[in-house]
Amino acid sequence: MSSFAHPEVLVTTEWLTENLSDPKIRIIESNEDLELYGTGHIPGAIQINWRTELNDPLVRDYLNAERFAALMESKGISNDTTLVFYGDKNNWWATYSLWVFKLFGHADARILDGGRKKWEAEGRPLTQEVSEVAPGSYKVTERDDKTIRAFREDVLAHLGQPGNALVDVRSAAEFSGEKLHMPEYPQEGALRGGHIPGAKNIPWATAVNEDGTFKSHDELREIYEAQGFTADKDIISYCRIGERSSHSWFVLTYLLGYPNVRNYDGSWTEWGNLVNSPIEK
Repeated sequence: MSSFAHPEVLVTTEWLTENLSDPKIRIIESNEDLELYGTGHIPGAIQINWRTELNDPLVRDYLNAERFAALMESKGISNDTTLVFYGDKNNWWATYSLWVFKLFGHADARILDGGRKKWEAEGRPLTQEVSEVAPGSYKVTERDDKTIRAFREDVLAHLGQPGNALVDVRSAAEFSGEKLHMPEYPQEGALRGGHIPGAKNIPWATAVNEDGTFKSHDELREIYEAQGFTADKDIISYCRIGERSSHSWFVLTYLLGYPNVRNYDGSWTEWGNLVNSPIEK
């Protein structure tokens, strides 16, 4: 991991095994399959339900700073807690949850390299016991929607400008407009198919190995540079609702060290429904 731009954001299964009882660490499981945690999880891990806990129940947005602080305290998390996220599907939703936590400025947030897949493959312990946690103490004044998040108006202003780049991390069939949803998934509301003009297609899972770990720095750099994504570019990533693109945002930001990367979480479910939005196929 030493070749990554920020190797400190990844922890190995060996490291986590040795630090399971460290009170300064909170392990967080965040899965696409919301029932998976109850079937067995890493000892001491708590669950973050991305659907009900991170999102506003009415508006399509995330919870505000006050509610985020209350959620953190209820989960036994303080501002100085080291967080280790992991989950199913190659840490797909784990990186999404980490990205949301970064909107609120949590300093020490890491990913378990390989996620549930590697942990289980190595026969490491799982439990169905839900640990009781002492309340944390958390302070946050506002959510930062400027640094690592892009809205539709940001994307519109981004189009066609020198030095800007868009990475569409969906499947090739979604990018081409053949499908309006991920393969084997239901249609999720977009009225039009295709991609945002000028976007290049690098599916999110291109970044991981068969065992769920991230590919090496050199492999990742080769993948992105081959499509013109270099550290000097202002990059916006997008997918369907911002979950797969948060994984690519993590790769570009922390593993490759690109300084200007934002995640457009409105993604195709918003863009594909916008009246008069430019679309390519």
